[in-house]
Amino acid sequence: MTGRRFGAQGSGFRVRSWFGVRGSWFGVRGSWFDVRGPAFAAPGSTFVDLAVCALLLFVGHRFSGAVAVHAQAPDPAALYRDNCASCHDQPTGRTPAKDALKERTADAILTSMTSGSMSVQAINIAAADKRRLAEFLSGKSLGAGAAPNAGLCTARPTALGNLSAHSPWNGWGVDPGNSRFQPKPGLTAADVPKLKLKWAFGFPGGTQAYGNPTIVGGRVFAGSDSGLVYALDAESGCTQWSFQAESGVRSAPSVGLIGRRAAVYFGDLKANVFAVDAAGGELIWKKKLDEHRFARITGAPTLANGRLYVPVSSVEEVPGAQPTYECCTFRGSVVALDASDGAQIWKSYTITETPQQAGRNAAGTPQWGPAGAAVWSSPTIDARRGVLYIGTGNSYTGPAVKTSDAVIAMDLKTGKILWFNQATSADAFLVGCRPGNENCPKDLGPDFDFGNAPILRSLPGGKRILVVGQKSGTVWGLDPDNDGRVVWQFKAGKGGALGGIEWGSAADNQAAYIPVSDVLAAPNQAGGLFALKLGTGEQIWHTPAPKLECNTGRGCTGAQSAPASVIPGVVFSGSVDGHLRAYSTTDGSIIWDFNTAREFETVNHVPGKGGSIDAAGPAIADGLVVTNSGYALWRGLPGNVLLAFSVK
Repeated sequence: MTGRRFGAQGSGFRVRSWFGVRGSWFGVRGSWFDVRGPAFAAPGSTFVDLAVCALLLFVGHRFSGAVAVHAQAPDPAALYRDNCASCHDQPTGRTPAKDALKERTADAILTSMTSGSMSVQAINIAAADKRRLAEFLSGKSLGAGAAPNAGLCTARPTALGNLSAHSPWNGWGVDPGNSRFQPKPGLTAADVPKLKLKWAFGFPGGTQAYGNPTIVGGRVFAGSDSGLVYALDAESGCTQWSFQAESGVRSAPSVGLIGRRAAVYFGDLKANVFAVDAAGGELIWKKKLDEHRFARITGAPTLANGRLYVPVSSVEEVPGAQPTYECCTFRGSVVALDASDGAQIWKSYTITETPQQAGRNAAGTPQWGPAGAAVWSSPTIDARRGVLYIGTGNSYTGPAVKTSDAVIAMDLKTGKILWFNQATSADAFLVGCRPGNENCPKDLGPDFDFGNAPILRSLPGGKRILVVGQKSGTVWGLDPDNDGRVVWQFKAGKGGALGGIEWGSAADNQAAYIPVSDVLAAPNQAGGLFALKLGTGEQIWHTPAPKLECNTGRGCTGAQSAPASVIPGVVFSGSVDGHLRAYSTTDGSIIWDFNTAREFETVNHVPGKGGSIDAAGPAIADGLVVTNSGYALWRGLPGNVLLAFSVK
């Protein structure tokens, strides 16, 4: 095993998603907070108000048993006062005000507190009290507004046809190299300016979608923060079936064959992986990949040659700074499963050392380490070398391990770490750290995770390149055939909270397309899109984010956090202000722009509203461009729609 460092990056913090869930805190990869793979006190700079606010339930001045289960049913207003008011009565930063929570349904808020990203913060609230609190905050009754039978397809679901027909968008990155490049999209660059809304699907009960959709065999598969996974008819948007997972589903579904039977694979926020019949939605098998209470699956499983390679992440960064918490024991990992029955073939941790007790803090709580290096994004497969590549997050304990904030290569057959290249050293980070907190690393790092999946592309002359963006704002070009040696690097963003480069880039045969998410910058300077030469990292063009149509308020930022998607001649990029734009790959000019932040009439008769585009990018196949709209866990505009565009 060999290791190398990219070169230390600047400092700062980051925010990640827990509500809703790359993850988010409150709300519902719906509105409230978000702390996902990369960022709490946000990857860079000083401590972010959001981190402090969200952490009050664990480490704030009210903690010490104050968030206790009441012996008798308390008044909902008292529940709010004791558990929520310190954040929401006087919101700062991106924290939503109490009145803004009324945009959610009671069911959506309850789901967030019980099995979604908010479950970490609400862990000490009794089940009955969570129900009261959800109804109080939403101003609605549980079960109100549900439309379980609306929009169902009239025809009985049939087996999927040829899974590879018409170049589907299958999984996170379309191909094993995670390029997010669709070479046969079913539409041309000349068609793109003519794209019109074909149908809109509304996620019921205020639920929002935050996993990347998949288009395979005439169907669109998409997960939601409520844990419901939907199979929709690609032509009409009607619902063929839905499946209830145990928690929110953020990962993009992947579709493959078990014998002659097509299966849909996805993970949830309780670290479960599911295989579901693609035709009817029946469970084929389920496997829990990690027993750690804060483990979860956010990155999409990658399906290759009968194996499912699943990344495992966690939100242990959130409770880790709390003096009564035994910090920290989670280690990121990749698990290889037999796709036919879920049997584990191997599990490889990103930190090879098992956590050991390293003493006690002043409260007498045992302290552990090393921990961290979560895997937030989808593994990239290199069939030629028999290797997979992943990016990792920060350490939770100090000193930071050498495999944190790194790109790691693992043997496909055994999971053995073959090499790693660390981009940012000394990045040990927990949410909510204050001076004198013994749970926290002595030197708090910048929280510069890799939220991007590495992109593997071929170059002229037989050479290849791995391209991966980091929350620091740096894009790295690595040599996969030379132990990940740095070929080039490019500073695309300033870096910072949820900033720099967040969820994903895209690459065709000539260039890599890098969306920028500098959330801490001025709203009109927070976004932008770069095109870089694959072989050298030289800038081909740069298009700044267009002038905002809003002036202030939640979601009023041009940050482009969502992953990009590219077809021949056109690259698509969504923004936090709700716009989905198409750019010419020749010069970066914007050739199509659709503002999704509005109300929609939906095919399933659920009140539909678009909002921010974040964490998930468009899937493109069979002449369709399909995107989620309404991700609002930490900074964005709430919404609940899945939108399909076409020229027909």
